[in-house]
Amino acid sequence: MADNDAEREIRELIERWAHAVHVGDLETVVADHAEDIVMFDVPPPQEGIRGLADYTAAWPPFFGFQASGGCFDIVELEVTAGADVAFAHALLRCDTPEAVAARPDLRLRLTLGLRREEGRWVVAHEHHSFPDESHIVEEDQQAVRDVHRKWAEDTAAGDLDALVAPIADDIVSYEMEGPLEYVGIDDVREVCRAGLEASPESVRWEIPDLRVVAGGDIAVSWGIDHITPGPDAEPVLSRGTRVFRRTSEGWSMIHQHLSFPV
Repeated sequence: MADNDAEREIRELIERWAHAVHVGDLETVVADHAEDIVMFDVPPPQEGIRGLADYTAAWPPFFGFQASGGCFDIVELEVTAGADVAFAHALLRCDTPEAVAARPDLRLRLTLGLRREEGRWVVAHEHHSFPDESHIVEEDQQAVRDVHRKWAEDTAAGDLDALVAPIADDIVSYEMEGPLEYVGIDDVREVCRAGLEASPESVRWEIPDLRVVAGGDIAVSWGIDHITPGPDAEPVLSRGTRVFRRTSEGWSMIHQHLSFPV
């Protein structure tokens, strides 16, 4: 078999396997794998999954994720084949639709080692991984801090539209006054409007001790809000906790909890 024929056969094998993973077809997922398969997967164990029986047992939990709406789509695939040994490397889109929309460039990385057994190609090794995103966590934390910085600028400018732009339509806010909770952007917008109109002067809003943690598509910030309703006024201090959700447009606040100590 010419190399290009072998590469075509292996490409079809991998595409068939990826489709089977997506639809939860366990028989096809394991069909073209060696008895001594070694898989280095994203989750533990650190030493990998060894042997066809353990490889077979590893897939059903992932099928549940796929059935709930996850994708497993090959974006890029390259195959190199010799007479009896071949390897392939691929990039896949593997996430929920919401996460794909928020992080369209994220890819699952896949490397396969294959060998020919009794006239057919079988996978002897799989390695799956996502890139280390520790630097992305720092970028996410900074992005949430930027939302707060912009809030401070928009508060000083009295720009209500800009002030509510990073707030989710389904926001739930626990304010210091009024009802038990404010639900929805319209109610929270009215709170912001009343706050801006309560002071004839420019309002300064600072959180000197702002803390932010981020992970995946959720971030949380907290700190002591310093609201100064005019150049000669004393700052009013209150406690603030805010929760954000990643969207395709950036970070959006989905919950806020404000309070004074009693």
